[in-house]
Amino acid sequence: MTVLEYFGHSCFRITAANGYQVVFDPYETGSVPGVDLPADLCADAVYCSHGHADHNAVHLVHLRKDGPANPFVMTEITVPHDDAGGTKRGMNVIRRLQADDFSVIHYGDIGRPLTDEETAALKGADLILIPVGGYFTIDAVQAEKIIRDTAPKTAVLMHFRSAAGGYDVIAHIDDVRKTIPAEHCPDCKLTVEDHPGIWTMEPYRG
Repeated sequence: MTVLEYFGHSCFRITAANGYQVVFDPYETGSVPGVDLPADLCADAVYCSHGHADHNAVHLVHLRKDGPANPFVMTEITVPHDDAGGTKRGMNVIRRLQADDFSVIHYGDIGRPLTDEETAALKGADLILIPVGGYFTIDAVQAEKIIRDTAPKTAVLMHFRSAAGGYDVIAHIDDVRKTIPAEHCPDCKLTVEDHPGIWTMEPYRG
């Protein structure tokens, strides 16, 4: 079974069936209103979609030295962080991690719709982690199309505003749900295989 944990904003930790752990997009302390990473956050690998402080605090994750073998093969697709070819905010890396029996895609701060070629490369994942808040990233309408076109088994929404926190300029999750009728997990942790469909998660609280 594969376990997903949510630490707010775009930061997740995924634990593969063999215990190997990956953290995506850890953020600097104080950079995202309302949320903070746990002081003891650890993993076997850390991947950041781009260099902004709210996605690139690698130094806050403790890397394990003797963890399990890495079961994943990684594919990267570089896309703009904006709708102007990267001229506003630079570039962003989408990562697909593929194991024998499981695949996960973290979309980072993708800022425009997928091309046909990108859509084909990103189809059929077991899990995607996708932004929906607009302003800095794609919005709910664009995210819903990506979910529909790529048909993951499970999609977890990220990079939105809620009662727990988030930037004022991005969409509130209540408004996002008018376009994407996501279910809500009231915990910061879920077992992916038991949660098909579209979800939001409650962020970690220390």
